[in-house]
Amino acid sequence: MTGTLTNWAGNITYAAEELHRPASLAALRALVARSTRVRVLGSGHSFNRIAEPGPDGVLLSLAALPPAIDVDTAARTVRVSGGVRYAELARAVHAKGFALHNMASLPHISVAGSVATGTHGSGVANGSLASAVREIELVTADGSPLTVGRGDDRFDGTVTALGALGVVTALTLDVEPDFEVSQHVFTELPLEGLDFETVAASAYSVSLFTDWERPGFRQVWLKRRTDQPLPDFPWAEPATEAMHPVPGMPARNCTRQFGVPGPWHERLPHFRAEFTPSSGSELQSEYLLARSDALAALHALDAIRGTIAPLLQICEVRTVAADRQWLSPAYGRDTVALHFTWVDDTEAVLPVVRSVERALEPFAPRPHWGKVFAVPPEILRERYARMTDFRTLVDGLDPAGTFTNAFVADLLPPRS
Repeated sequence: MTGTLTNWAGNITYAAEELHRPASLAALRALVARSTRVRVLGSGHSFNRIAEPGPDGVLLSLAALPPAIDVDTAARTVRVSGGVRYAELARAVHAKGFALHNMASLPHISVAGSVATGTHGSGVANGSLASAVREIELVTADGSPLTVGRGDDRFDGTVTALGALGVVTALTLDVEPDFEVSQHVFTELPLEGLDFETVAASAYSVSLFTDWERPGFRQVWLKRRTDQPLPDFPWAEPATEAMHPVPGMPARNCTRQFGVPGPWHERLPHFRAEFTPSSGSELQSEYLLARSDALAALHALDAIRGTIAPLLQICEVRTVAADRQWLSPAYGRDTVALHFTWVDDTEAVLPVVRSVERALEPFAPRPHWGKVFAVPPEILRERYARMTDFRTLVDGLDPAGTFTNAFVADLLPPRS
């Protein structure tokens, strides 16, 4: 495939002139072995240059590799190839009577890309998508295969690794017995007097939405496992019509509401798998910080809502349980995630992003690796306790820097 290559939103045009789509693992290994710079595009749902290989590099897609989804019912695992998307994986796992513990709001993103960037879903007891990974299979810089599993000293640095260690060809994930979820939407939750911990823990997965036009939240989405009690939610009124998180957008694209039970994979995402999201028309930023700072951070954003609101489509607030992945934004701390969907205007949005970062600075936020952010690399390094260990891991597995593009190079600490 040749021509102009862009990400899903169209705000990034890649310098690489060709997107390579190897159709076999052998072809992939040969391509990597003869290349000096390689980056994997995934599903293209990143909003910065994390996938940029540079003009002389190889931009790689795994979409043409034979898809593999192998459920091991005895081990309660599923092995999934690198090009598979969550919607495909979820249907296959459900068909075998199992479930993933969590899903992101959009089921159309690739499994490998989501895990590599610390994408997460929601729930006070639910870890990021990467927390389900049991084993990861890579093609390293010389084209050799490498498998790293739990118990290996390198494992926690290898899963959420920003594509800096190799091409992820397969992942083995934990699964659990199948379950159903019912989704309940409430409207107009006040910020004043908000008991954030109680609200966030009121269902298996909880999302709060606001446009920051005024204090408080326009919508609250509760996703309840049907084997758990129906939540009491006295702080807001139940919605009287089906809702879309973004005001004015059609609710028919969203997953079923009004408490109608359904399979986990048809309720945990916000959007239906059969709905194909259009390209463009938005930018995204997200910041993850300690959940204990959630209320203070929300008040800090409320103080600058006049700056945020004119360029915002919607802001979503979710929670993520702490995990052990060195570069996970939820590493080592129970987390609140503050997600911003902006209008598609990079020049206008960037100053607002900087204002958001200044407001959140007291809480040491970690930006989502695949979104728009302006936090300097030297500050980011300080927010990840294992960044020096990650530098050592990169040097050991990829000493020539085949997978280290400008985004990764700026992030890594200097060699000691």
